Amino acid sequence: MPEADEGDGEEEMPLSLRLSIADTLTLGNATCGFMAVYFTTTGILIPHLTGNDESTGMARHSAATAVILMLCAAVFDLCDGLVARKLRSSPMGAELDNLSDLISFGLAPAYFVLVYGMVADDAHQRVAALGAIVVLLAVVLRLARFSCVTMKDGMFQGMPSPFGALTVVSIVLLELPFVATLLAILGIAWLMVSRVEYPKPRGRLAVAMLSWIVLSMGLLAAWAFDAPSGQLLLQTGCALQLVMGAVIPLFATARRVNNFRDNRREARAAQLP
Repeated sequence: MPEADEGDGEEEMPLSLRLSIADTLTLGNATCGFMAVYFTTTGILIPHLTGNDESTGMARHSAATAVILMLCAAVFDLCDGLVARKLRSSPMGAELDNLSDLISFGLAPAYFVLVYGMVADDAHQRVAALGAIVVLLAVVLRLARFSCVTMKDGMFQGMPSPFGALTVVSIVLLELPFVATLLAILGIAWLMVSRVEYPKPRGRLAVAMLSWIVLSMGLLAAWAFDAPSGQLLLQTGCALQLVMGAVIPLFATARRVNNFRDNRREARAAQLP
């Protein structure tokens, strides 16, 4: 009888299970999100619950580390899309991206808000928990709609979840009064599920976004290590993040209004004899 080929007994891994370089970056995104939850728990929540008197410095370092990890997740999220367009992506790349974004930009910032409601002096724990749930559900709906709705090239519908998550965290770090903090967080959650159009980070916009993330990491590090004017620098950066979150929808709305007016003018001109 003829001898069987050596490879007959070996099955090749299905194409859908092979991870691409872009998928590896996406998994880095998920890892950063999980570690942000870890540092928020071990460095902020547990010292507060155990009544550690020396927890102030630890809380500052842990909060900065958690936010830096969310920023790193945003870098991974930005890079995996760029790599997927340049190289190949696996068939499960889109699913991996949504699941990782849910961890890093849904669970991690919502948990950050929840812990803030437990440790801040003027916060109300149950109300903060409600705000955290709203943030989480907004990201879930945002990601689900992204998978179902086809937008024109170069645009997102609703505030992108990485931008929304970083804006929510910036609001918490600003240490505003509790009511103002909660209202601002709910406003960002609404923007994530709104129909406001946001440009995709490509080309110069991607470079600008990456530069802003690196600058934010530096501000957080200065604040964590109690550098001179570190608190002021952090609050300035957080305020700029909040301003960008409020201004971009205004520009998008103004552009839609101008486009609508231009279309009406063209329609009227076409009707004239």
